[in-house]
Amino acid sequence: MTKIGILEGSLRKASLSRAVARSASALAPSGMDVTILPSTESLPHFNQDILDEGIPASVTELAAAISAVDALLIVTPEYNWSIPGALKNAIDWLSRLDPLPLSAKPVAIWTVSPGLLGGARVHESLRQTLHSQDMRIMAKPEIQIGGAKGKVDVEAGIVTHEDTAAFLGKHLVAFDAFCKSWTGRS
Repeated sequence: MTKIGILEGSLRKASLSRAVARSASALAPSGMDVTILPSTESLPHFNQDILDEGIPASVTELAAAISAVDALLIVTPEYNWSIPGALKNAIDWLSRLDPLPLSAKPVAIWTVSPGLLGGARVHESLRQTLHSQDMRIMAKPEIQIGGAKGKVDVEAGIVTHEDTAAFLGKHLVAFDAFCKSWTGRS
């Protein structure tokens, strides 16, 4: 069983990307366990002064949840052509821990947007940041859900567009194989 932890890039309760993240469990193949990781909302802004006083409990909780899964699926919007601040802040906190909870962990990225590009521009900057953590990034196929308002029911937390749901399901099958190639499991 591959355990996938979903890290959400948006804090908004009625977020399109959050709804897509919450749909992943229903789209996952047999043999894949999908769980939503703790929200990054409770993490303080990274500040060395806070770190010098000790790791905040919210950071420890997130790190423990990440350590308990085999791989990460990051589902995020794009903010100003880049990574949402709360997501980047979470990665900054996690990068200060020893051992590094993200190191050598397989990761895939899904971006979601009401716009036509589907969050395409965040992939490069997010990958660069994930590389700094020595993560195993599944680069292809890229998942960018454009025009998401017509494909997602935010209140129900489901992908309503059949072709999009099928595409995400196929991606999860490929991600499962990718994860197993790094972990040595079959």
